[in-house]
Amino acid sequence: MTQPTAPTRAARRAAVRPGPVLAVVCAGVVLASLDMFIVNVALPLVAADLGGRLESLSWVLNGYAIVYAAALVPAGRLADRSGRKRGFLIGVAVFTVASALCAVATSTAALVGFRVLQALGAALLTPASLSIVLATFPPERRGDAVRTWTAMGGLAAALGPVLGGLLTELDWRWIFLVNVPVGIAAIVAGARLIPDLPGERGRMPDALGAVLLAVAIGVLVLALVQGNDWGWTSARVLGLFALALAAGAAFFARSARHPSPVLELGLLKVRTYALALLCTILFSASFAGMLLSIVLWSQEVWGWTALQTGLAVFPGPLMVPLFAAVAGPLIARLGPGPVIALGNAFFAGGVLLWAVRVGVQPSYADVVVGLLVTGVGVGLTLPTTMATASVSLPPHRFATGAAVVNMVRQVGFAVGVAMIVAILGAGTGASALSTFRTGWVAVAAVALLGAVPALMLRRAPAAVPAPAPAPAASGLAGQ
Repeated sequence: MTQPTAPTRAARRAAVRPGPVLAVVCAGVVLASLDMFIVNVALPLVAADLGGRLESLSWVLNGYAIVYAAALVPAGRLADRSGRKRGFLIGVAVFTVASALCAVATSTAALVGFRVLQALGAALLTPASLSIVLATFPPERRGDAVRTWTAMGGLAAALGPVLGGLLTELDWRWIFLVNVPVGIAAIVAGARLIPDLPGERGRMPDALGAVLLAVAIGVLVLALVQGNDWGWTSARVLGLFALALAAGAAFFARSARHPSPVLELGLLKVRTYALALLCTILFSASFAGMLLSIVLWSQEVWGWTALQTGLAVFPGPLMVPLFAAVAGPLIARLGPGPVIALGNAFFAGGVLLWAVRVGVQPSYADVVVGLLVTGVGVGLTLPTTMATASVSLPPHRFATGAAVVNMVRQVGFAVGVAMIVAILGAGTGASALSTFRTGWVAVAAVALLGAVPALMLRRAPAAVPAPAPAPAASGLAGQ
């Protein structure tokens, strides 16, 4: 009797419905991305309830971003090693439990600690989710799928203040409780729909390297946040900068010689991938600085409620999926580099509109116009950059390479938040206007700087197809 042969990789892929798989993993990514920024509008209410200054409360944002960044690549390596479906489901479960704990936190320290646990869950689910997408879709559709995955994450991040404003009308704790039913639904659907994608057996990832990375980012952010209070030339701040440099150097040295490093330096030899990473960190820093600055301006200077702020932010995110779709034909015509550079220019232009037009008297129109223009920039830049980096990866490094891309994003987010906190410092009313204008000019400058490596990208990299317009997630789900 003839024994049945094992199904080929192509046959296994054909038996999977990529659309529903993409919808499920996007639900997990929405959780992680949404929580990066949903907290922004709630910070003043958290301060009133739990106590704390902007410098300490910024760690509710940056504690998440730093641990997320440091854990992403080891988590991606674990997913490559032990199975991507398992990594995704465990990550969603950890994130869901941590969200419930955040909702019952009674101090700033406890909230930061539970946010760290959330970050660990997000670090598990994010690279596994992208690697699932890359492994499930055929090569000719990966560009579309990655841009849809990225657009959903970017849209969730940008919608965070909107949903946060609505939920904080009830209680700020609802911004965490809302994750629980979504997480449970993603676990149930993922267990049924996501295929079992075998991992490669190999060495465990470098835990010490991850610690060195976390130390390097953490002390750099601490120096930036505390520079105004401690003095930029004080021994403490200079010592922190020196420690960040030393930890960063040790991290790269260890990555160069460790058999299973956090950062595979060989990936940086792929020119398209390395340039896309540089674009990513600069744009992410400007994005984080933009979002936190307009939230703080609206609430602390204009005196708007969290709901008013969220509704003012709302029109901007609507541009993200629209211009993520527009990016497809532009990439086919121009290549990814000019599209990324154009997005950076739009983003910088929107922020500079605030620097020119915004005054002490509240103006909904001034905020919305700037956010509409920055939303165009996010839609053009973020999905294109992520797709350009991700689809240039070799198949056996989908999860690890994708984790590096997301690690760089989180480093950019943390630095962007620290930068805007360092520039703004304290101050309200008319005296704050010049300070915020300085912050907006700095954010725009970082975005424009990100256009430089974008223009160095080749017009048509061999590993990066020029995709058609990205279909909506709902459309993919029906395929």
